Amino acid sequence: MPHQYPSLSTEQKKELSDIAQKIVAPGKGILAADESTGSMVKRMAQINTENTEENRRLYRQILFCADDRVKPCIGGVIFFEETLYQKTDAGEVFSKYIKGRGMVVGIKVDKGVVPLAGTDGETTTQGLDGLSERCAQYKKDGADFAKWRCVLKITPTTPSRLAIIENANVLARYASICQMHGIVPIVEPEILPDGDHDLKRSQYVTEKVLAAVYKALSDHHVYLEGTLLKPNMVTAGQACTKKYTAQEIAMATVTALRRTVPPAVPGVTFLSGGQSEEDASINLNAINQCPLPKPWALTFSYGRALQASALKAWGGKKENAKAAQEEYIKRALSNSQASLGKYVGTGGKGAAASESLFVAGHAY
Repeated sequence: MPHQYPSLSTEQKKELSDIAQKIVAPGKGILAADESTGSMVKRMAQINTENTEENRRLYRQILFCADDRVKPCIGGVIFFEETLYQKTDAGEVFSKYIKGRGMVVGIKVDKGVVPLAGTDGETTTQGLDGLSERCAQYKKDGADFAKWRCVLKITPTTPSRLAIIENANVLARYASICQMHGIVPIVEPEILPDGDHDLKRSQYVTEKVLAAVYKALSDHHVYLEGTLLKPNMVTAGQACTKKYTAQEIAMATVTALRRTVPPAVPGVTFLSGGQSEEDASINLNAINQCPLPKPWALTFSYGRALQASALKAWGGKKENAKAAQEEYIKRALSNSQASLGKYVGTGGKGAAASESLFVAGHAY
């Protein structure tokens, strides 16, 4: 028989709930600027720029210091650990600067994916060791939410039950540890877009994965009102020959969420999953226009889909900082509108707006 041993006080619950609500306030989403140093190698290589700590600082400063037009669009920013302790040119720590602009500071806390033995190339995510101590420190250093990414893939034999259950439990352990330290956990069970599966298969797998995740969160006594979900949209595999409309993607996505995600969850912040900037906005808009009842905020937590055009416009050159900021602001405004179901497509205007951002077996 389950017995309740409350781990969170009423005050702790209120703090977590308030943070989550602030991040997904109407019109707001998340800038995911938590690419690891390894991922930044690929980003910098695209613009023939050396991947140094200073260049990473300069690039993130461009995003963080974009003018006040982004304030109504960005509720939170996810940092990589290095960025949490970097400073603006004026000498202010980035985390303090972002907080001063009314945005919530987040931190990526997982240590990357590792092979899950006895499976067909499936993975789990490491980083639970020492997580409690790291969360305590991150909270002191200004972080109020965290992100942990688990990865599943669709093939004729995967995801296996083992991979689904293992990743669900890892996400639940992470979430409960974060909440003990006053940090809102973003739960991210990403189903990769690699493969030739159709929309129906993607929806089926998404439902099975999310059902397992919320069972694990319940088993681990996670306070749902103080969490956010960062799932994939339900889309067909990249190699699927059939093309689906934004409305079909929206209906499949919202249906999957309605079948699995409790209304207690304040918000769903979608990952862009290799969609082009424009597609990520159009599909988010269609999801918010979907005629089914939607009890959660449905918004964005985009990395590449907010940054691709900005990165291209910057090109590693200081004199292009303003142009890069304009591209980022454009995407932030577009996605803010999409999160309200009010986006009118721009027809792919932007330095990289229509380019597919798909990377096979994407590692973050």
